[in-house]
Amino acid sequence: MKQQFAPLLILLAAILWGTTGTMQALAPDSAHPVAIGTARLFIGGLFLLIIVLLTGKLNLKNLPLKTTLIASLCMALYQPLFFSAVAITGVAIGTVVAIGSAPMLTGIIEMLFLKKKPAAIWWLSTVLSVTGVILLFSSQGSVQADPLGIILALGAGLAFGCYTIVNKDIVIKMSPLPAVAVVFTLSGLLLSPLLFIFDMSWVFSQEGIIVSLHLGVVATGIAYYLFSIGLFNVSSSTAVTLSLAEPLTATLLGVFLLGEYMSSLSWLGLVLVLLGIGVLILRSIRPRNLQTGKN
Repeated sequence: MKQQFAPLLILLAAILWGTTGTMQALAPDSAHPVAIGTARLFIGGLFLLIIVLLTGKLNLKNLPLKTTLIASLCMALYQPLFFSAVAITGVAIGTVVAIGSAPMLTGIIEMLFLKKKPAAIWWLSTVLSVTGVILLFSSQGSVQADPLGIILALGAGLAFGCYTIVNKDIVIKMSPLPAVAVVFTLSGLLLSPLLFIFDMSWVFSQEGIIVSLHLGVVATGIAYYLFSIGLFNVSSSTAVTLSLAEPLTATLLGVFLLGEYMSSLSWLGLVLVLLGIGVLILRSIRPRNLQTGKN
């Protein structure tokens, strides 16, 4: 039963992530993208650490030190890359390129370094979803596809893919809640010097408090906890493909809340992403596939 619900947990996490770009757009004008990413990690890590301490679940005995440090570094890199990309090239395109590139990059890493060949159903789902992402990317009416922003977004996609792969090893060896708490606390500490470099006064404004709490507690703490629980029962490549619900959510929020433009091709892309995700979700409810142990 847990295996059947695992993809849905990852899907819900991706929907929560999809709100980050819009929340950044609603942040005070004085908030630098890197400062927003730093605040997100710092608050998210602190929130998770408090929960772990209150529940008495902080047990570091089985913590894989090397992979935990790599996961923390990947997440620390992902934040400034992602938020800078969104600031430069727009919410929709920044999120689409960052997360849209992650499935293929993750699959390539798994094949080259882990010698894991993704299942045929993953290829079908990923081709549908990535094709949809490309069509979503064609929406350039009120959004500029800035080359620097795209490069930063691709870097964010690579960092997210690497995080997912190493985090898989962490959640297998220890409980998801303390695992996520440790990773994000370390990530926040890695970026903490930036708190003294950038102007953080915006955090104490009304808009800043709302944005910071949403990004830290909801889009980081809760979302990544759900993601880690789901990751225990699915492969890294499958999890990253399901994460394409993030650009889907971001695109819809960008259109309906921020007034960003979508062409007819972009709407077709949206449908293809939904189909790609749907293939993996439907597969998850088939007992025979689950019993094979292949994800």
